[in-house]
Amino acid sequence: MYCFDGVVKPAGIQSISLLVVLGALGGAGCSRQTPIQAKQEPTAIPVRVAAVLVRQVQRTVEAVGTMYPFDETVISAEVEGRVAEVKADLGDQVAAGQVLVKISDEEQRYVVAENEAQLRMALERLGLSDETQRVKDVRDTSEVRRAQADLFEAQQRYQRARHLFEQKIGARAELDEAEARYQAAQAAYDQAVNQIRNLIQQVERVKASLDLQRKKLRDTTVVAPFSARVKERQVTPGQYVRPNTPLLTLVKIDPIRLRLEIPERMAPWVKTGQIADVSVEAFAARRFHGRIWRVSPTVDQAKRTFVVEALIDNPSAELKPGSYAKARVPTTKVENIKLVPVRAVNYVLGSNKTYVVRDGIIDAREVKIGDRFDEEIEILEGVEAGELVATTQLNRLDTGTRVTVTGKPGQASQSRQPLRNSD
Repeated sequence: MYCFDGVVKPAGIQSISLLVVLGALGGAGCSRQTPIQAKQEPTAIPVRVAAVLVRQVQRTVEAVGTMYPFDETVISAEVEGRVAEVKADLGDQVAAGQVLVKISDEEQRYVVAENEAQLRMALERLGLSDETQRVKDVRDTSEVRRAQADLFEAQQRYQRARHLFEQKIGARAELDEAEARYQAAQAAYDQAVNQIRNLIQQVERVKASLDLQRKKLRDTTVVAPFSARVKERQVTPGQYVRPNTPLLTLVKIDPIRLRLEIPERMAPWVKTGQIADVSVEAFAARRFHGRIWRVSPTVDQAKRTFVVEALIDNPSAELKPGSYAKARVPTTKVENIKLVPVRAVNYVLGSNKTYVVRDGIIDAREVKIGDRFDEEIEILEGVEAGELVATTQLNRLDTGTRVTVTGKPGQASQSRQPLRNSD
């Protein structure tokens, strides 16, 4: 019997049972043994590390916002009429009081003339020659003085008739007649006084109506309420307009407003009077300087931000309302914070992670980050000062990964001046 590849070969003809037994014994004795290999330890990943440092920083508020005009108004018609002339158009610079639109004033002049005639008639009845004059005492008017004279004459006649009647010289009929005339004169005097008072009120009403018509006449000439630029022209010569018809839209853009949305946590850092360093995409190489002049007293509950407005001088009208802008506002807030290199933070599945190296083993931690300062970033939560964090091979690291540290831990700059936020 011999073995070949683990199969038993009989030397001669044997019985079937013997073959089975011999085959089983031969297979067990001649089968090859495979050696068991030892489990290999995972190879440590070489990484560089940096220490979590505590540094003093000067806080700078960074925000984005939109520019708005300082003032914007729609100039509308105040009277009815046909537009005679339009003296300003899109983009024009207009001064306060400059004529913008002329509306036909023919009808208004006729109405003013009619009211002036009515006023003159009323003034003549009062004995006044000018509308600026006033009646100081109704008894000084001609109608009242005439009624007063008639009353005095009737009173004298009544008194003489009564005296004669008392002496039994005059007749009773004469006394009654004199008394009736005296009472009629008294009523006429009272009526004259009331008429003059009513006439004075009428004069005041006519004056008010005349002043209104004169205003309407002036309103046919539309002027700019302040120095501004024309944003839109909405009327053409020959167009018939009515009160409240839009004519022109004016915007004042010097200075221009920059409205920023600031996170609520920065509320203690932002105050009126602070300088804002502003940049816009249209002038990438330039910086504009503004000053904080308005701070909203409330926080938007949806965005958790509050609005701040800065004023920027814009004498050349280079900055335009509606433009997007970025602003940096240096503050007096100085504090100690924890910093790590930017490259030590890895964004994984919706969270920021750092990889703390301890005794050659990685401890992956989720961290909360704050502001960025050049090549360093603030860590609000997740690591402690003095711990070492990996700065290379981050995509290969996780909790429990074995590493070897190569080189010396990275060192931050040694400047004693407080750090400032980077752009």
